[in-house]
Amino acid sequence: MNSPALLQDKVAIVTGAARGLGEAVARAYADEGARVVVSDIDVDGARRVAGSLPGAIAVGCDVRVPEQVEALVAAAVARHGRLDIMVPNAGVARVAPLTETSYEQWREVTSVNLDGVFLCLRYAAPAIIAAGGGHIIPMASVTAKAACALIGSYAAAKAGVMSLVQTAAIELRAHKVQVNAILPGFIDTDLVKAHRAEFEQLLGIPDFNAVIAQRQGRYGTPAEVAQLAVFLASGRASFSNGSGFVLDGGVSSSLL
Repeated sequence: MNSPALLQDKVAIVTGAARGLGEAVARAYADEGARVVVSDIDVDGARRVAGSLPGAIAVGCDVRVPEQVEALVAAAVARHGRLDIMVPNAGVARVAPLTETSYEQWREVTSVNLDGVFLCLRYAAPAIIAAGGGHIIPMASVTAKAACALIGSYAAAKAGVMSLVQTAAIELRAHKVQVNAILPGFIDTDLVKAHRAEFEQLLGIPDFNAVIAQRQGRYGTPAEVAQLAVFLASGRASFSNGSGFVLDGGVSSSLL
């Protein structure tokens, strides 16, 4: 006998869902019966993903722009009549020492990774409250808990996300909205792959993959992150609130 779908008929928005972790979450949600709004600044990519998922729609959105985030939530509600789940996943990273990071680069990273999460929370929460409650699940990072050289702007933004999660969980609890973050370690995504050579060059690491093998055993997979996102959006996580769920193969727990 098949188990019932965990997210049957729930309406979920996933930002940054044209590829990587966002795409994996969108696919996992659809597999569990959710009606997914696939959002990305890459509209063609969002349409590609949405076109392969039953009942999904694509909505272009730059999470740095309040009006676009507000319109994204409105589009989900207009199409499905409600919103149950928001996954603020859109993110960018820049690799450079802090003393060589320009203010423009700092703002680029923090505006997407922190401001974008705030705006998603700000506009999604009222819609989720109107639906009777639900879940907001930002994608943070293990760098929110453990520093990593060369990505200080990214780590600072992700630490800010965790603070937002804790505050929002307290403020929204009475409205039956649970807010929890996922803190992945190094996951096998295009974003991570794109910066391997920079880490090797700037840190003098001959083989970044060998470091990953030593520190966390292997790269995590987007599907593994997505399964945690399913759990946190389901009734199985009914007592989880204001928490950051680390999924890093142990890298943040080991000195060697």
